[in-house]
Amino acid sequence: MVFVDKSKIIPLFFALTIGCATAAPVRADAVPQTPAPTAAAQAAGMTGKPVREALSATEKNVLALSQQMWRWMSDRNTEALTTLYNDKVMFVHMSRTLTKSEELDVIKSGNIQYKKVDIQESSVRLVDSTAIVLTKMRLGAVVGGNEVTNPFMVTEVYVRQGKTWTLASLAFTRLLGD
Repeated sequence: MVFVDKSKIIPLFFALTIGCATAAPVRADAVPQTPAPTAAAQAAGMTGKPVREALSATEKNVLALSQQMWRWMSDRNTEALTTLYNDKVMFVHMSRTLTKSEELDVIKSGNIQYKKVDIQESSVRLVDSTAIVLTKMRLGAVVGGNEVTNPFMVTEVYVRQGKTWTLASLAFTRLLGD
C-alpha cells in the first residue's frame, strides 16, 4: 500500500479535472500530466503539490481518477459520472445504500452537493484488475438543504475492464474525534 499525503496529491487532481473536457474514464495505460492548479480549484479550497514519484504509473492514474471523480461529483457532472460508474456500482453513505441510478439522481437533483474536499491522505492498492483507494478527508457538503462537514475514510473500489477503470464501490466511514 502506498500512502500519499495531502500536499502531494491535490495538484494532480487539478491537472486532470479542472481543465478536463472529456467524460471518459482514465485509461489504465494513460500517464497523467501535472500542470499548476487553476484559480477555480484554488477557490474550492483544493491545494497541494504533485504526487511523489515512488508511485507506479497505474497507481498515479487510479489516484488521479479518484480525484477526478470528486471534482465531477462537486460539479454535479452526471454525464461524466455515468461513464465512470460501473453499472453494478454500490454507494454506501452514512444513512443509506444507493445504486448507480439512485446516486446519479441524488447528485443531479442537488439533494447531495459536494462543496469542499479536503484530502488529508490517500493510498492505493492494486490487486490484479482491481484498485482499492483509501482516502482520509474532511468533506463539506449540503445534504437535504443542510450544510455539513464530516471527517471520513472513504473506500473506493475500481475495476479494470480492458484498458478502462470504472468505479465498482464507494463507501463512506465517518471518523470519530475529528
